[in-house]
Amino acid sequence: MFVKTTNHIKVTAIPRFLPEHSEPEDDHYVWAYTIQLENQGERTVQLLSRYWNITDANGLVQEVRGEGVVGEQPVLKPGEAFRYTSGTSLNTSSGVMHGTYLMRGETGDRFDIVIPAFSLDSPYVTALVN
Repeated sequence: MFVKTTNHIKVTAIPRFLPEHSEPEDDHYVWAYTIQLENQGERTVQLLSRYWNITDANGLVQEVRGEGVVGEQPVLKPGEAFRYTSGTSLNTSSGVMHGTYLMRGETGDRFDIVIPAFSLDSPYVTALVN
């Protein structure tokens, strides 16, 4: 479990390797990751967009940007949480992901919250990048 709190929004990331969707003989490795956002502040916020930086064991970087997460732009009142699961694939047996979410406060202000860096590891790892 990987955790980071920014501007009273706690982000927890839990990655897991998916051997049933991976094909190591073809250099295709797949992970799912579950993210939970928890509003520990005193104001309502909305997740507007995401940015991911995904780096494989060879140092190849993929950047992903888009609106919301899993087709949603959740609104979190104080004390509320939102959880979703998504996935990624790499051509190497390990890597690392990190990123940010662009949030909007109830007064219209915008700010980033940090998604903690988390390891993408598999049983096929020969040397960890992280």
